[in-house]
Amino acid sequence: MKLQSPPHYSLFITHHSSFIPLTTVFISIDWFHPAFKAGGPIQSIANLVNRYGAAEVNFRIFCSNADLDGTINEGVVFDEWCNYNSHTQVWYASKKRQSISVLKREMNKTRADVMFVIGIYSWHFNLAPLLFGRARIKIISVRGMLHPGALSQKPLKKKIYLAIWKLAGIHRRYCFHATDAQEQDYIQQVFGKQATVLIAGNYPGVLPFQQVVKKTPGELRMVSIALISPMKNIALVLEALATCKQQVMYDIYGPVKDEGYWQQCLIKIGVMPANITVRCQGVLAPAKIASTLSDYHVFILPSRSENFGHAIYEALSAGRPVITSHHTPFNGLYEQQAGRNITAENIPEISRAIAFFGDMDSTSFEKWSKGANEYSKKCIDPSQLKMQYDRLFGINFT
Repeated sequence: MKLQSPPHYSLFITHHSSFIPLTTVFISIDWFHPAFKAGGPIQSIANLVNRYGAAEVNFRIFCSNADLDGTINEGVVFDEWCNYNSHTQVWYASKKRQSISVLKREMNKTRADVMFVIGIYSWHFNLAPLLFGRARIKIISVRGMLHPGALSQKPLKKKIYLAIWKLAGIHRRYCFHATDAQEQDYIQQVFGKQATVLIAGNYPGVLPFQQVVKKTPGELRMVSIALISPMKNIALVLEALATCKQQVMYDIYGPVKDEGYWQQCLIKIGVMPANITVRCQGVLAPAKIASTLSDYHVFILPSRSENFGHAIYEALSAGRPVITSHHTPFNGLYEQQAGRNITAENIPEISRAIAFFGDMDSTSFEKWSKGANEYSKKCIDPSQLKMQYDRLFGINFT
């Protein structure tokens, strides 16, 4: 799964060939560390800014001072710039100070060369920066929000919003960022082939390899770490488990994003057969993910769509085989002895994948654990990712 640079890059480079090397990137995102409950985009940006050095680029991140559920971040200063690392400063905007005037003032004071907007549906952190901020290059990072699976959630509101974007011509004035060629296609399906799309993959977080948990045939310890929402298909995992004959313990970690959906899951949990144990473990802090994964055999997340799937990659790097759908970047898992790809809505297929690992003995499972770790090393090329982001931000162009 090597990441490829699209032909759009050469056009973009030629068009901006007179630009001096870029040094300041202003990132606008709803949530950022220490917030973590919004999942992938937070981790993607944290990994990105930690991959660059102070001599290459300065980052300024503008975000809210709360997490996805409204919990106020602890240990950070609000409404002023504070250091995140040697070349990154963050402005955690409190609710009372989330005004266009403050946003515009701080954006323009940075004299950014690039404005990198993460997401498309937020007025304050997506649309307002594009309309009121100054930068030579403005890039919209859609982060999986235009995947057909994502568009199927609250479709009417999203159709109206995207229609307004098209009427305003936003898609013609700015560049889009896609994390792979498939997302590039999704963007152009919505905004047309005339939309300029640049590709740069996600920087993953790599976890240390975790020793294999003792594996007895007929028993399985399985885990999901995700936002609880229809996109992650936790309910389908529960339905599949109800048909399994093995002794399975399944733990679910993550904040509830959709309370109605979670109530449906709880009903299914309440009628599990005696051989299945399901435990709702609540929110898991990022620092505890590696040690938590060490308690399980398999990571399962048959998502309807994933822009990347940081939790999936982290599980693979930790040596945990993954059961996931075909709607992620992580395909061909079975051939690499790294997991099983299943059809997202196919309950019997999910059940068979669970049984496959449930019936394994310890010797076989060790091979699959090592296979998962090796797969994680093969599917990411850090040097190529760095080149893609250099090109995305215009760094080192003359």
